[in-house]
Amino acid sequence: MTSARCRTDMRPRVGALQSSGLTLLLSLTAHCSGPQAKGLSPGGLDASGANLWASANCSLLQGFWCQPAGQLPRDQLSALIQRLALLQVPLQAWQLSCLANLASRCGLQDDFTLHPPNLLLFYNLSQVREADCRAFIRRAAQGDVELLSHLPDQRVALQRVAVGCLGGARPQLSASNLPLLGALVCDMDGSSISAADPHVLENLQRCPRLTTAQRIALNSLLASGKTSLGPPGSWTLQGLQALGSLATYISPHLWAQVQEAVGLGFFSSMVAACRAGRLSQHQARRFVTSFLESKTKAVSSRPRLSTGRSCVRGNITAATLRDNLFLVHYDCAQLESCLDGHVLRTNLEPLLQHPLPTECQRVVKAKLTQIYPQGLPEDQLRLITSLVYLYSCTEIGQWSITSRGTVVALLASDVALENQTEAVLQKFLEHNGTVSGALLLAVGGTRLCWMSPQQIQTIHPQELRLAGALDVSSCPQSRKDVLYAKAHEAFSSSSRTPAAYYHFMRPYLGGAPAEELQHLAQANISMDIDTFTSLNPRVLQRLDVSNVTALLGHNVGELQKARSHPTVRSWLYSLNSSALGQLGLDASPAGPSSPASPSSPAGPAHGTSGPPSTTHQAPHLVHTSGLPGNAAQASTSGSPWAPLGYLPLAVALPCSLLWLLHWGTCTLASVDSAASGWLGSQGSGAGKTGLLDSAGHPLGLRGRL
Repeated sequence: MTSARCRTDMRPRVGALQSSGLTLLLSLTAHCSGPQAKGLSPGGLDASGANLWASANCSLLQGFWCQPAGQLPRDQLSALIQRLALLQVPLQAWQLSCLANLASRCGLQDDFTLHPPNLLLFYNLSQVREADCRAFIRRAAQGDVELLSHLPDQRVALQRVAVGCLGGARPQLSASNLPLLGALVCDMDGSSISAADPHVLENLQRCPRLTTAQRIALNSLLASGKTSLGPPGSWTLQGLQALGSLATYISPHLWAQVQEAVGLGFFSSMVAACRAGRLSQHQARRFVTSFLESKTKAVSSRPRLSTGRSCVRGNITAATLRDNLFLVHYDCAQLESCLDGHVLRTNLEPLLQHPLPTECQRVVKAKLTQIYPQGLPEDQLRLITSLVYLYSCTEIGQWSITSRGTVVALLASDVALENQTEAVLQKFLEHNGTVSGALLLAVGGTRLCWMSPQQIQTIHPQELRLAGALDVSSCPQSRKDVLYAKAHEAFSSSSRTPAAYYHFMRPYLGGAPAEELQHLAQANISMDIDTFTSLNPRVLQRLDVSNVTALLGHNVGELQKARSHPTVRSWLYSLNSSALGQLGLDASPAGPSSPASPSSPAGPAHGTSGPPSTTHQAPHLVHTSGLPGNAAQASTSGSPWAPLGYLPLAVALPCSLLWLLHWGTCTLASVDSAASGWLGSQGSGAGKTGLLDSAGHPLGLRGRL
């Protein structure tokens, strides 16, 4: 078979496993070793009771990778997708986009009711039958629309199809329509939300954030008294708690109308949730700031402190800080006047558990500077994660950071900015010299973006291999370039095939030069669109249509879904109309169109629909200078050959989950020993590594096929 076709031939090859699902099994575990999987015997896979996809656990499936999955027969691919839905496996966008293509090519899209809602977001919407429109949108709307952040046109098309299902360009958001739309309401404008049925609040609770216009619409709806809460003066504690995170967007004007006892009770519950870690500091601070603004003049019990800085409310004690209403009783001026150094030094943690407004955070920082003029001691540094962004590089230069735990505490809070990240890591490097893979994994890929080029150079290739696939897509281009060079150093010599090389290098290709992308285009790797949008736009300009078509392979159709992404759009603008026609695109790559009727190209298809065409041509794997595995060849038929003796070997897990199969326990070893387990050594022979080439064959064993 070619990589662009759905495999339906179920006949095993002589000497091969009876299930080509083994290809994916081998590709889902990395850096792990353990006992041979149950149900696997020298005679092959027990077809009657050892269906891998019916028993694989969530950790295993989370490492799903499309290239080996493309070798699966149609029924096993279907079983895999249904298993993903049953276990609610959280796949990333790059995994979902290619899996959606596989499902579409195998004619599985019509089984969408059994598929994960997130997967439906990536399906070809033109293949949705009109009769299935409402059911499809209802299930897709249960997914996380934020996964489409790199596919702006797909997101707009999804909205268009949803609108078409409701029967108009601007349908009424009635109580009966809202359950159908689910999280798609998060993309509605403020005027649509203002005019919606009050039950729209249930939809808005699914939104990770609200735009300014949506916040205004929310407050307008709440002020109208038409929601289940009634007018603000009749709100109850239970009603407010039912709002969830939406309550953090309530305006000071509305809080001023809420009964004092109800407002204070809700304030206490929100602070308690924040201190217990059930509500983020960011959300809690947004609520506290709005609530306190409403009480500045309305709460008569709060003293007016327009003159003087004397402590009116009484000295702050440890007991005071345990009160969830602490910030109601003590504004920032009183915090400065009533908190002495000894109480602060011994109660820093409970104080900073409160969602302090920015002004109050500055008060605390100033007091800490008075207490520790030579810099904060390391045991206190782990407590000030919410304050790190206030410190200058000069101030951080006074700190002593010797522990990895301190670095993780300071940088894993998502409040440190670029300069703070670089300064914190520099203090750590002064004592330790290197950044370990475990530390990289703990602080995440975003922090890599904020390391200086010199700091990135100190990362040993072995440590980057241990850290695995870190998301560096948000890095500035200058950092992507440095990270690519470091990742190339780490993975180029240890990856035996283009497929394995791409698998590990995928997150770092945003810094790849044109020559690297041209080599990958020849290697039949079918780059996912999520990775494509992270490429250097200037480098992409050097690739012609044939390069990009070969690079994306069977994912080339995804350009339509991402044509408004800045990276894709700039490349499309460099093409003439003839080249656009070769890609199946029109000559106006200007951006996503406005919602239209379902008869538009992105709308649901009319009439019956059979399996989609499987005549896509996959680029043939050719000699790839500069990439590993130059002798790799593309398979055209049959299932992958895999000796049972090599089953426990680990291959190509993309994200350092370091989990073994659900039948055994993952045993972490050093990177070198782990690498030798799945890559093998030069002297041992590639055939003994269990590593598959892009055709699914073990390296070094092609002569036996």
